[in-house]
Amino acid sequence: MKDIELKLENLNIVPNSEIRGKIEVRYQGRYDGIVINTQILNSNQLIVYKSYNGKPISQNLSRLFISKDNMSENKVEFTAVIEFKPSEPHDVKFRVSIIQEHKEIESDVLFAKLVV
Repeated sequence: MKDIELKLENLNIVPNSEIRGKIEVRYQGRYDGIVINTQILNSNQLIVYKSYNGKPISQNLSRLFISKDNMSENKVEFTAVIEFKPSEPHDVKFRVSIIQEHKEIESDVLFAKLVV
């Protein structure tokens, strides 16, 4: 089993629709939190995170750090959105990492498709 695992509700992303994801940390060692990075391949556009564990995010964040203190049972649910309409499909890379003292310990990567 992976030390950290990322799952998306749907791997086909439609612009301006809510992206829902879940992260589970099974790492037994000490860590400060997790970070979620997302890249829309072959594009300069960004994903904007809207909430985690039911808490709204007031700033437009394209990279999200979540402290271990904010993770009940080492789990996180998040929402995000892609706010532009692409002229062609794009692959979207989601990468979640466990962070301890500013260092990455473990990570998981997942690819989705941004559809036109």
